[in-house]
Parts: sequence; C-alpha cells; structure tokens
Amino acid sequence: MNRKIDGTFFEFHHHNTPEGKYWNPQLDEFKAEEWRQKVREISAVGMDYIVVMATALYEKCYFKSSVFPFADIPCTDPIEELLSEADNCNVKVFLGNGFYGDWRKANYNITSKEVIDRSFRAMEELTALYGYHKSFYGWYFPDETCIILNFSKEFMKYVNLCSARCHELTPDKKTLIAPYGTNLVLASNYFIRSLSELDVDFIAYQDEVGVKKTKVDRTRRLFEKLRKAHDKAGRSKLWADIELFDFEGMVYKSALIPADFERVKKQIENVAPYVDKILGYQYLGLMNPADSSAFAGHENSKEFYEKYKNYISQK
Repeated sequence: MNRKIDGTFFEFHHHNTPEGKYWNPQLDEFKAEEWRQKVREISAVGMDYIVVMATALYEKCYFKSSVFPFADIPCTDPIEELLSEADNCNVKVFLGNGFYGDWRKANYNITSKEVIDRSFRAMEELTALYGYHKSFYGWYFPDETCIILNFSKEFMKYVNLCSARCHELTPDKKTLIAPYGTNLVLASNYFIRSLSELDVDFIAYQDEVGVKKTKVDRTRRLFEKLRKAHDKAGRSKLWADIELFDFEGMVYKSALIPADFERVKKQIENVAPYVDKILGYQYLGLMNPADSSAFAGHENSKEFYEKYKNYISQK
C-alpha cells in the first residue's frame, strides 16, 4: 500500500477570508449532521487524526464560553458533534487553543498575557465540556511563528507555558505544534538543543510547498535533515504537515484550490521515509466525495478525492 496521509487539519471557518472563498459559505451553514458527515468521510480515507485549527475566531467561540460570544452558526455545538462522531470512528482529535487574539498577530499573541490568559480560560472550559470524550487526544497551539534558523526564545517560552498548563488540566493529553519556516531551519547544535528543551509531544513541520516557499524536490532533503536533528536531540517523534492546496491567484490573497495530485503524491513520498505521521492541510474544502451530503469546497475537490483514494488503495 502507498503511504497514506494520517490526519488532517480541520476548521469551522477558514480564518483567511479570500483563501476560504470556496468553502466558508458552506461551512457557515453546516448543521450537526454535516459536521458528523465530514468526520466520517475523513475516517473513510484512513485518516486517524483531526487537528482543530481554532476553537475561537474573530472574537467568537465555537462552544459556549465566558471568553467570547458563541459564533453565529446554525449548529449549536459543533465541537461536541465532531468529538462524538470521532468517538464512533476511532479518530483522535487535537483541539486548538486559539485564536484568542488576532490570528494575523502571532508574535503578539505568544507574548501577550491577556491573550494567553484568555486561551487558558477557554482551555479550562473546553476540558470541562469535552474532557470525557475518548477521541479528545490532545491540544494544538495554532499561533505559529516562523523558524528563522532556530525556534525563537519567545516561541519556546510560549509553547512550554502552554504545555505546562495542558499537563495541569489534562495530564493524559498530548500536545502538537506545526511550525513554518521549515526551509530556513539550520540544524545546528543550538537548534538540536532547542528541540530537547521544547516541551511538546509532536512537531509537524509545514512543507511549505503550497505557499511556494519550498520546491517539491527540496522537501526530501529538508526532512532528512530534520530527522537527523531529531535523532541527535533524542526526540523520536517527527511529523510532517504537507500542503494539499494551490492558490487560484496570488499567494495568501486568493482562494485555495486543490493542488495537482501528482505534486501531492511527490510531497507524500518525499517525507514518508523520515516521519512518523503525515498530516495534510487539509481535507475540508479540498477533498469531497462526489456524492457527499456535506459538500464544501472547490469543484475539483471531487477529482482530488478520487485520485487520493485510488492512490492509497494501490499496493
């Protein structure tokens, strides 16, 4: 069997409005059954992990919270629907602890006591509401900052602070980050030491192919370098976050559309020898069965879905 994508990022609304052109309108109308259907679809193509990007966005929460008002959507509890269906499908879910500040200001969010305190209060409420679900596997910290040669001291402090709070609230849950700047990593002794000091269970490095920061042919060398650095740091778990999209026009300023599947196949094959798990950004909007009762995304998402399904079925 060809190496599959092990999990996907997941969102209730895409944060970048131009990028979400082809699926935000549909997601905004989803009721309970549509959210459950998406979980079933994700499980049906062998994806075992769902990473919820954000439990809040634009000062609205996707659960009943004292932090922000509830989002203006028809589903009264989308997180409950997601986790409940994930329980049925044996899918593991990471809940994001953002965006409790402006998603465009990650460097501010990771140093602001006000933003961090809001996210911690939300985490307490999320734990109280959903902690009983067997599918609730861990936490994801979405306020990512760029790795410029190394992880910044501010980012390391933020991650370790968040992880410490997660350990207090939910000692059995895992933690995940998915940093960008993968093409800039300098696998120096300093970077290796930083890896050993970073209190997080899984690091899923973005391959940055969709945002055109990295050429497909270069990703194999990048992840080989990361594998060596992780081994030297005694950090065995190395994940990849591959980008399944292309842009309809300008990068970051136009709609996301499904990438050419031959490109994505190369992305999978390039990282597979070096990583434990492969996450994809993302199923929602970019993959749809032709007969989906919860269709959301570009028309080409049907073709992409079929090509991926055929690919993973091949020996």
